[in-house]
Amino acid sequence: MALAIAEVVQLGGELVVEAGTGVGKTYAYLVPVLLSGERALVSTATKALQDQLFSRDIPKLAQALGLPVKVALLKGRGSYLCLQRLEQSRQGHESADRVYAHALAKIETWSHATLTGDLSELTGLDDRSPVIPLVTSTRDNCLGSQCPKFRACHVNLARKEAMAADVVVINHHLFFADLNVRESGMAELLPTVRVTVFDEAHQLNEIGVNFLGQQLSTGQLIDLGRDLLGAGLQLARGLADWPALVSVLEKSARDLRLIASEFRAASRLRWTDLEPSGLNAQQWEQGLADIQSASNACMQSIEKVAELAPDFVRLYERFSSVIQIIRCFEKPCPEESVRWLEVGMQLRLIESPLDIADAVQTQLLGRKTVEDSNSIEQAFDDAPSAPSAYRKAFVFTSATLGDDPQMKWFTEPCGLMQARLLQVSSPFDYAGQAGVYVPRQMPRPNDATHSRCVAELVGAAALKLRGRTLVLTTTLAAMRNIGQLLSEDAGLAGQVEVLVQGQGPKRRLMERFRQGDQDGQLGCILVASASFWEGFDVPGEALQLVVIDKLPFPPPNDPLVEARSARLERGGRSAFAEYSLPEAAVALKQGAGRLIRSESDQGILVVCDPRLVTMGYGKRLLASLPAMRVLQTPEEFEIALELLTKTSTKL
Repeated sequence: MALAIAEVVQLGGELVVEAGTGVGKTYAYLVPVLLSGERALVSTATKALQDQLFSRDIPKLAQALGLPVKVALLKGRGSYLCLQRLEQSRQGHESADRVYAHALAKIETWSHATLTGDLSELTGLDDRSPVIPLVTSTRDNCLGSQCPKFRACHVNLARKEAMAADVVVINHHLFFADLNVRESGMAELLPTVRVTVFDEAHQLNEIGVNFLGQQLSTGQLIDLGRDLLGAGLQLARGLADWPALVSVLEKSARDLRLIASEFRAASRLRWTDLEPSGLNAQQWEQGLADIQSASNACMQSIEKVAELAPDFVRLYERFSSVIQIIRCFEKPCPEESVRWLEVGMQLRLIESPLDIADAVQTQLLGRKTVEDSNSIEQAFDDAPSAPSAYRKAFVFTSATLGDDPQMKWFTEPCGLMQARLLQVSSPFDYAGQAGVYVPRQMPRPNDATHSRCVAELVGAAALKLRGRTLVLTTTLAAMRNIGQLLSEDAGLAGQVEVLVQGQGPKRRLMERFRQGDQDGQLGCILVASASFWEGFDVPGEALQLVVIDKLPFPPPNDPLVEARSARLERGGRSAFAEYSLPEAAVALKQGAGRLIRSESDQGILVVCDPRLVTMGYGKRLLASLPAMRVLQTPEEFEIALELLTKTSTKL
């Protein structure tokens, strides 16, 4: 893997590498990149992985290789303290609230000592804290060079460091935010970087489509109103009825959310449901018109005081942007895009491309799209030629990039069909270290008793293992049901601690689970969904049983899934075989990957979905998993559990 990356770094081009767990892919791409002496950009999926690369992996390698490498860490705006908004928050009405006041005081004390302004340095501040939006900036509310705190701005200082660094560590969210708006400083950085590595590349497509379209949320409108009220009362008190203007804006935002939530219980609402046959079109159109009217009224008042402060100029631009987005949603949806509503604590109007292929081809690789050319071959023939010393190099790597040798699950939506491909197997002895068990007696997932049967299996197994069990669910409803059943299980009380995602910050749950039954504490069962399917690393004895409630097929009624499936069907292809199955295979492989994280780990994977062994497509899904020993019967499963003791060395 390292040799292949060294070659593409030297010659340029694109390389896609699937590297199984335990390969050491981080070092495999860092060593050739650092030795090349080229300026490089490394993008990964999460801020936690960014911190690991910046604080541990790159410094350790640079020291071992004896290289004087200057490394910079660059995150999105929401990760850095905004000094201007901190000052405004101290004067805002939130400061009267004791909870807010305490948090703001803690942040202000820390602000005098921090050099980076990175909020991750501040211990005790929950990622979900409502204080964070008050003390951070967004692209919308940043005053730029007009800000009184511009010279001391932590975001700008981080960008300056990035411009002077040899290696810059970013995340995919920041990359696509910049690719879309060319605002974050990356527009200056990218042209000067010859080598770009995307780690955890399997997330690129889903992250990308969220940034490369249009979005408007009622939360944005509420934040905009709050900012207008704060600026109006502080900088132009009495020159307009700011509270009344904001009240009308907030009411229009709440009313629009109510219109959507009354007509659909699901969290995602198809845009086609807004037609007269579904959601009342007149109500919806009136709701959008009310937001435009409220925004126009705010803009008229802002116009009269715009000369007083740059805050008002920026607010005017933000209201103008809201109106432009609403007008965009009033037009027909562009081809190769999809629209939907997301209904939750807030309402989000979303338009996104079906994939990132065009954006990668045109904005990253600098090539024409297939639509602009007569063929795929011409699209690549039209790429600008350059000597290899100047040709850019792109590396895309992850432990899971598909379930076929061509890795089409990843390369097609990412526009990388012509990239060089490499697959590197895991060095772990999965047959000796792990077993996979599918309980055939388990009811199908659509059966009303399924969650209870899963909870009973988990409870009995976890008692024998003294915890050490991770339950991964495909839905939040299943997570809550199974978590509640386990929490109410009298047999587990005082024997095993049951942790359920959402009970506290994710970081705290992970730390408690990793601790296991050390220091006289109870062992743990952790019931989780969503983000715990990947990126949760528990090497050692704290995790020996992973239970997946059902096969992770994409939800068929999801608007984005429907649109992608419809595109395949229009092209004469099978949406199930070419989209749903690969999606399930990749997700299943990610979940199973939580089990064996080192050469000494032992464990069992249980998939509580009999379709894996009774349906024809189950063979393809099983083949996507590591080559674990198959446990055929309940008796074999019980024997394997008995062998999973703290002194076991063989399954």
